[in-house]
Amino acid sequence: MMNLVKSEFKTAGEGTSRRGFLIGAAATAGGLVIGYGGTALAAAPASAEKPAAPISPFAAYLEIGADNQVTVLSSQFDMGQGSYHGVATLVVEELGASWDQVSVEGASGNTALYGNIMWGGVAQGTGGSTTIATSFERYRKAGATARAMLVAAAAETWQVPAGEIAVDGGMLTHASGKKATFGAMAAAAKQSIPENVTLKSPDRWTEIGSESRRRFDTAPKTDGTHDFTIDIKLPGLLTAVMIHPPRFGATVQSFEATEAKAMPGVVDVVAVPRGVAVVAEHMWAALKARDAVRVTWDESKAEKRGSAGLLDEFERLSRENPALTAASKGDAAAAMAKADRVLEATYRFPYLAHAAMEPLNAVARMNADGTLEVWGGHQIPDLYQHIASAIAGIEKDKVLLRVMKTGGGFGRRAVADGDVVAEAVSVAKAIGFKAPVKVQWTRENDMHGGRYRPAYAHRLKAGLDKDGGIVAWEHHIVGQSIMAGTPFQGMIRDGVDPTSVEGAANLPYAVPNLSVGLTTMDVGVPVLWWRSVGSTHTAHSTETFMDEIAAATGRDPLALRLDLLKDHPRHAGVLKLAAEKAGWGKPVAAGRALGLAVHESFASYVAQVAEVSMVDGMPRVHRVVCAVDCGTPVNPDVIRAQVEGSIGFGLGAVLAENLTLTDGIVDQGNYDTYTPLRIDAMPAVEVHIVPSTESPTGIGEPGVPPIGPAVANAVYKLTGTMRRSPPFAS
Repeated sequence: MMNLVKSEFKTAGEGTSRRGFLIGAAATAGGLVIGYGGTALAAAPASAEKPAAPISPFAAYLEIGADNQVTVLSSQFDMGQGSYHGVATLVVEELGASWDQVSVEGASGNTALYGNIMWGGVAQGTGGSTTIATSFERYRKAGATARAMLVAAAAETWQVPAGEIAVDGGMLTHASGKKATFGAMAAAAKQSIPENVTLKSPDRWTEIGSESRRRFDTAPKTDGTHDFTIDIKLPGLLTAVMIHPPRFGATVQSFEATEAKAMPGVVDVVAVPRGVAVVAEHMWAALKARDAVRVTWDESKAEKRGSAGLLDEFERLSRENPALTAASKGDAAAAMAKADRVLEATYRFPYLAHAAMEPLNAVARMNADGTLEVWGGHQIPDLYQHIASAIAGIEKDKVLLRVMKTGGGFGRRAVADGDVVAEAVSVAKAIGFKAPVKVQWTRENDMHGGRYRPAYAHRLKAGLDKDGGIVAWEHHIVGQSIMAGTPFQGMIRDGVDPTSVEGAANLPYAVPNLSVGLTTMDVGVPVLWWRSVGSTHTAHSTETFMDEIAAATGRDPLALRLDLLKDHPRHAGVLKLAAEKAGWGKPVAAGRALGLAVHESFASYVAQVAEVSMVDGMPRVHRVVCAVDCGTPVNPDVIRAQVEGSIGFGLGAVLAENLTLTDGIVDQGNYDTYTPLRIDAMPAVEVHIVPSTESPTGIGEPGVPPIGPAVANAVYKLTGTMRRSPPFAS
């Protein structure tokens, strides 16, 4: 990773802002900026006479500079999933740019422009695998609008019909021999904005759906020039490390830091709302001084229960009637009472950490002009802007968010209280905003810091008739709410947090009588969405229970599912494709078995078949065949990469990941005790993408849910025992 000192991070107090710099540079040589204001299209040539104020980023989706560089301003945050490449693809397709002239930056500061359409446009944020869905139309339209204006400018300049001008590879050309780069023609693009632009028809696409196009950010990630928050260096930058309470809910009562403050390189030790911060000239000094600080904690409101006891209580409650109804069809209780046979199973799912490669971090700097800059992995910029302004005591519009690329997230950077962003601003404020401060968590901070995938217990019951048909289905889920007590609480309906029951309340199988219930527990362990959220546990329980039903009724698991999915052709389509490509029903190597699962999450459909053997009591996954239907495939290579990564991510959880608490204190601290998948356990993966003309949907998360049950179902075939409570290593 590189040290980062770039002019685009200057503010009005020391130079020009990045937005102002681009606009100013474009103005000098006549650049072009394209964007939308609400639903109306807006574009403007840059103006040197009145540069944009840094506190109000120019409303734009793309900028074309006189240097012929095309900067795409992405409303979506990139944490490694390829969102920047996806958004750039949409622009390049319609604009006709060359990839070597394109760069992408994270944008923020304007909800009307950057609000997530899939969230109703009420806030800017990246999550729920919505990047392509929210970007598909507006970024194509931005590219097409810029193209139309460049063509019109060229037609006027060259005095030729616009229809005779070709655009390709960042060049405008005419049969007469006239040609110009985008940058050269941008200065002339001053005509009225076209109200309606024609987007390319799918048969003319060269970038969308291209099988040969690889991610444009691969090279900088490989050579170390890809910049992350952890790399940021600013003049006078201080580094702070946090001392958090060992139990969730505890607060600082007092602390002794005389020895720490006397150590070389230490600037200060301060109490902030989330703990104690040791501020120093560099990381090593901060870490050494941290070990010399003695903190007394007030644990009167701390969570002191252990995870084992909590799960015991969850499981006990799962056998009782649920507190709330999440879904209901027919009369499940009556049908269950009349069933010829009843099957029942109980499941337990542990807390899980996100364990991203780059530990949490953020940088805060107060500028001479009263603006506050905050660098970080801003997954929900609108929210963090509000939080930072409240802490600093300034107007929201004076908070400038610098959206950095991030070394993994899996949901961890989308936190209701701002988390490390709030800490960076709080620490900077505590030292009087006298210098920029980077709060850098250690791996142990990250592992102990909460925001885990909630622990859950499930109870499932199926009533069968004399022919083995499912006549009743009852599902009771017990666990914590992710949304309760947060700004997202408005998504809770009739007391039911949809993230607790998704994948269960919308069960696709044709069951005439169904009841899905929820009991939400009040626990002091902070929880958060974890890659594919509720489907991480609902898919495991429902899909393994389907195999137990198949075994009990003598049915083939594939045939049983297909019979019950007649009204869900996209589920059935991926299931058939994965089964066919995996050789379902054909002999496999001795000592191996195939297990399958299918699930829909975030409007994408994924089926997986896992080929598994048992080695020393643990599953060894040799091969996974996956079929995905995510609508129109924009970037096939990214789709495959995300599915491969999802399989590794989910497989790590089903095999070994398990975050536990003893008397309220987290037991794991690093990758030696909390063990994501090791490279030697990664199976061969085949990904088959269903051709589709449906609107594009997400792929960053939907590959996770099926892998756990597919592996468990293969193990069930091999051993005759269903493992209902992951991980296998526990």
